[in-house]
Amino acid sequence: MVKESQEKDISSISDNTIKTPSLGEGRGGYLIGAATSNSGKTTFTMGLLRALRDRGFKVQPYKCGPDYIDTMFHEMASGRESVNLDTYMASDEHVKEVFQRYGEDADVRIVEGVMGLFDGYDKSKGSSAEIAMLLDIPVILVVNAKSVAYSVAPLIYGFKHFNPKLKIAGVVFNMVASENHYTFLKQACEDAGVPCLGYMLRNRELIIPGRHLGLTIEAREETEELIRLAAKEVEEHVLKTTSP
Repeated sequence: MVKESQEKDISSISDNTIKTPSLGEGRGGYLIGAATSNSGKTTFTMGLLRALRDRGFKVQPYKCGPDYIDTMFHEMASGRESVNLDTYMASDEHVKEVFQRYGEDADVRIVEGVMGLFDGYDKSKGSSAEIAMLLDIPVILVVNAKSVAYSVAPLIYGFKHFNPKLKIAGVVFNMVASENHYTFLKQACEDAGVPCLGYMLRNRELIIPGRHLGLTIEAREETEELIRLAAKEVEEHVLKTTSP
């Protein structure tokens, strides 16, 4: 058991739909996945990390694969060192041990995936989906909704049912044009049988222009502003209660 002052249920993080049983002593968490690359995983992850941190939660970030740039973004957003999880270069047991060790004192753990959810070095081996199943954590699926509406329904349905061992917690839509657009997307989620967790509006200021090392003061200031804006968007349209 943890001390009463430390007990935090993930349901208290969100008044909307991002809910799982109590994380207890830092156990559990979420993997942020997507249908494809360039769907907005990193922007959403940075926003979620900062929004949860601003709410007073200790958030431990991780990154699938050997990426060292996204981990820098994670650290800026969360205030904690981000850790790589890679089943290609490390054993399953090592990945699980690292996940547990670095998140022991965390209220919630957030793992950012890589590429598309099932993309690995050999079919889905080494993929984000494999890591989510290995760690037994559900996936928040980020879907790029630019130039699409109800047609996301079969895509979401496919991701939910492709591998029954994988748990999809819900969907967050990125690049949403308007509330009316979001209404169509919510209907698609309902018909696909997957919770709709929220959305991020289309905003040029939320687009990461390109990967850089983030070593200059100017680059870090730009990244900090992007994180702040992303956190505001996540707080407004994901963590707060939205109309059903």
